[in-house]
Amino acid sequence: MIDQLLGGPSGLASGGTYRNAFTWIVDTNAMREASLVLGADEVANSISSPFVNTPPESTPAPKKPILTSACPGWICYAEKTHPHVLPNLSRLKSPQALTGILLKTILSQRLHIRPDQIWHLAVMPCFDKKLEASREELTDVYWRPSSSQELTPPVRDVDCVITARELLMLADTRGVSFPSLPQAPICTPSFPDPILDPFLFSQHLPGLHPQKRRRRNQEPAAGPSGGYLHHVLQTQLANCPGGKLNTIRGRNADVVEYTITRPLAHRNRSHYVSDPQQQRQPLNEAPLALENENKHDKEEEEVLFRAARYYGFRNIQNLVRKLKPQRPRRLPGASTITSKPVPRSSIAAKTMNSATASNINEYSYIEVMACPGGCTNGGGQIKVDDVGLGERLGKGEGVDVTDKGVMTQKEWLEKVDEAYFSMSSSDSASSPSEFEEDGDGDMDMDRDADIDLHQETMEEKEEVVNGIDIRNVRAVLQHWSQSTGIDMQKLCFTTFREVKSDVGKGANGEKDRVVELAGRIGGGW
Repeated sequence: MIDQLLGGPSGLASGGTYRNAFTWIVDTNAMREASLVLGADEVANSISSPFVNTPPESTPAPKKPILTSACPGWICYAEKTHPHVLPNLSRLKSPQALTGILLKTILSQRLHIRPDQIWHLAVMPCFDKKLEASREELTDVYWRPSSSQELTPPVRDVDCVITARELLMLADTRGVSFPSLPQAPICTPSFPDPILDPFLFSQHLPGLHPQKRRRRNQEPAAGPSGGYLHHVLQTQLANCPGGKLNTIRGRNADVVEYTITRPLAHRNRSHYVSDPQQQRQPLNEAPLALENENKHDKEEEEVLFRAARYYGFRNIQNLVRKLKPQRPRRLPGASTITSKPVPRSSIAAKTMNSATASNINEYSYIEVMACPGGCTNGGGQIKVDDVGLGERLGKGEGVDVTDKGVMTQKEWLEKVDEAYFSMSSSDSASSPSEFEEDGDGDMDMDRDADIDLHQETMEEKEEVVNGIDIRNVRAVLQHWSQSTGIDMQKLCFTTFREVKSDVGKGANGEKDRVVELAGRIGGGW
């Protein structure tokens, strides 16, 4: 229904002073898949070449353990208070940022207009996404061709961000009843790029075979925060014959450790095939555990990959404390004393607290999100008190209600998670009759060639991991870079920096601090 509100005739176009609407409504899941593929590549490169120096003109590679950088609340916290973790942050842009720069670069080139003539709105579940959109690194200054020497103000890749709660407010100010909007998908103009059109709007293309469509829903195992860690784990499993995934909960539900292990006896088994196509088979066919293993083999396992998940600021504080470099302690007349590294314990000796007791440097990847429970519990997400649907939903859909007859916030959050992991009704439409026609009645005339092109591309041998066609995503990214003439590093990667604040400091604050420290050690001026 969001596309009906933003671009349909019954939505924003029916109210307000100017009765305007949006031309294209893009599902962020398209670039989320690109972000997942690039994120898995980033982790794989850090494992295979952890000490390779990157060229000066490219974005420096993060060091292990790689920390997700898609949560702007976590990034703001790290840049201001814990700069020692900045080298560990993933350099990959978030799906919001990738979608913004994709639209600005492609549309400005194809439509022969300036980037500031394109207005991009993002609907997100988090207020901190507004901070992300305002970052200096996410403007056209960082990807503008060097031949363009115009002294124009920087243009943001994402012009405006509103939350799901603010989306309801927008509908209310325009006099639009959001629950009464039709659920049928709208027909939008063909995107001015024959390769990107099926990639961004494949769920709206009539006549496309259902099996050829890109999956839009996620498995519950992917988690409520985009599935970054889940995709990395599935990629590693697909490349580790005989590997199996072990899950160990930490001190609370928001701290979880994941390990991929394999029996030591598996090294000499014939399952290690030499055919790369057979090794990189789809995940749903990849063997997660060997049959006919004896008990001795199960106890002796090697750890192939280690990752973790940390949600919520209380858990994040423990994480950054472990990542902080230990300072050597010096005693008068004694040698330097440093803390001994924590030895790696065997899988069989793991306990419930092992997720917090392991050496943090053993992890290859850590998914970090600021909100407890993940992004579906974001501050900008719709709360049960924000809508007048609690009583109706509670009575009509078999949800337990309180004595007041309204749904509790916990029950509402469960429904949000359920909707997040399910396919929307508009995505399941596959018949051309279910789509609206434009004013001329020519709904699919401009997209016939795009559908054929997309089907021809998909007919090639797929490389599917976690339901994502890796080969197709990489081809789209390569096409994006070549068509715009912008290097992939500038399009998909960014940098982070330490932020120092002068708030609360007087004119002589630094001088007073030096005097205070000098007095403590017996010195002075």
